[in-house]
Amino acid sequence: MPMDHRTQTRLSSMGRGFEIVRALGELSERGDAATVQSIARELDRDRSQVSRTLAVLSNLGFVVRDADLSYSLSWNWYATAQELTDQRLQTVGMAALDALSAELGQACFLSILQGDSTVTIFESVPADSRMIGSWRGRAYPAFCSDAGRAVLWDATDREIRAVFSATEFDSPGPNAPASIEDFIDRLRQDRERGYTIIDQEAEPGLYSVAAPVWDFRGEVIAAIQVVGERNALHARTAECGTAVQDAADRLSHRLGAASR
Repeated sequence: MPMDHRTQTRLSSMGRGFEIVRALGELSERGDAATVQSIARELDRDRSQVSRTLAVLSNLGFVVRDADLSYSLSWNWYATAQELTDQRLQTVGMAALDALSAELGQACFLSILQGDSTVTIFESVPADSRMIGSWRGRAYPAFCSDAGRAVLWDATDREIRAVFSATEFDSPGPNAPASIEDFIDRLRQDRERGYTIIDQEAEPGLYSVAAPVWDFRGEVIAAIQVVGERNALHARTAECGTAVQDAADRLSHRLGAASR
């Protein structure tokens, strides 16, 4: 059924509004002032039309007019996007873990950073796993865990030193990093490889790999892990690493991250 004139007008106005919001965001990302003139030039549109649309968006609270007469996106956009990210991390994240666990036949986890520890928020464990109890909600020292290095993937050396400024590098694992500098050096190797490897750093006989999960802001917000006994996983390192990378990339895409 053809749309009536009012519906067509409303949809075309909505389209213009989203075009202007997109142009505003791109100008700001490039460091250019998002003025009426620059947005009109970016879109090859009439200045008066752009000005009217910006006035409507400002009244609705979607954009903010700054003192220099340029415009910026309202925090409402980011708050809404963050809420959607949190919801998708729960729904899509659990599905990603289940698929990865079924593919590899190993226990898989999704963890986030809290202070100098990682906390498991979701887990998917095969029925024949020898794991006792649940890790969900439990904290683990980030300096000796695969998730710890993965969630700090995009952190600067200075930020990493701040995270571990009060941490004692003491672990029952025989291969644990002995200092912040040791941790940073291992993380550099992980970045070159594309995923983290923990070989008896946390506990004797424990082996794991992990990859970072990115969100729409281009920031790491979580890590997907595959964890098991060393004698079972060591020979499958490349297989597990590729699988965990793919799972993390798919989840990141669902969270609005750009392709990597």
